[in-house]
Amino acid sequence: MSDILSLAMPFFGLILLGFVAAKVRQLPVEGLAWMNFFIVYIALPALFFNLLAETPVEKLTSWGFIFASLLGTYCAFAIAFCVGVFSSDGDIPESTIQGLAGAYGNIGYMGPGLAIAALGEEAVVPVALIFCFDNTLHFAMAPFMMAIGGEGPRQSTWKTSLVVLKRIFTHPFIIATIVGVGAAFIEFKPPAAADKLLDYLSNAAAPCALFAMGVTVAVSPRGSMPRVLGALVPIKLIVHPLIVYLLLSWVGDFEPVWVYTAVLLASLPTATNVFVIAQQYDVWVNRASSMVLISTIVSVVTVTGLLYIIATGALPHDLFPQR
Repeated sequence: MSDILSLAMPFFGLILLGFVAAKVRQLPVEGLAWMNFFIVYIALPALFFNLLAETPVEKLTSWGFIFASLLGTYCAFAIAFCVGVFSSDGDIPESTIQGLAGAYGNIGYMGPGLAIAALGEEAVVPVALIFCFDNTLHFAMAPFMMAIGGEGPRQSTWKTSLVVLKRIFTHPFIIATIVGVGAAFIEFKPPAAADKLLDYLSNAAAPCALFAMGVTVAVSPRGSMPRVLGALVPIKLIVHPLIVYLLLSWVGDFEPVWVYTAVLLASLPTATNVFVIAQQYDVWVNRASSMVLISTIVSVVTVTGLLYIIATGALPHDLFPQR
């Protein structure tokens, strides 16, 4: 157990340090913009490229894995959305944000560093696949559902589709993944100096991302703690990973590292991007911030517990090995 705590606590410790630093110094929130730019546009893309460029191409086309993990995320969204519909008397925009809160985990800031530290570099391919396809789902879901609910600018389906495609294919993580896969395909090796720079940036990615996440949580406005959070937090931290685990066991015979990576990423707390999307549409903003905070705090226990049962072998990688 001490090994698991030694692995998990530095990650949550960095989030806590960011949170405390923001509360103590109360520096202008605008200063966080450059840190976020460095993380999203430079450090994390370098990490994705660095690891994917050395991955055999045949590992990048596991469609059964993609289907199962993506369906699990969609199911979590659907369950949380239905909870939102019930709690908001049918308000579609508010229910959409609640659906995202129950399905959109912090797979960008927390996912790569935690999965690679816990499961080794073999986790990078499933991390990249999950990140690309889960984000594609979320980028598509938000504008379409908001359009149905009457929020945001009135646009045709064609224009909405173009906006979605632009968000997908201009996202720096997805661009880095595509470039990394291309480098793997042609067996490209960067020059020594560039390779060293990529190593520096990759090593900086996780610490900076986790610290910035803590700062973001600290400076985000707080709203009331609605009772619906009592349902959304368990959906995100327990139901989502459980659905992904069951679907992966049902669909097919995957390597243990891939299964555990998908379950671990599904167990992560609500992403700060949910708060950003809520701000964009001015829907459920303060409560989305509260969801990020509460799910992050509770995940200290749930994610650590999941890491423990994975490490001890108490969680078989396939529930139906004889099918």
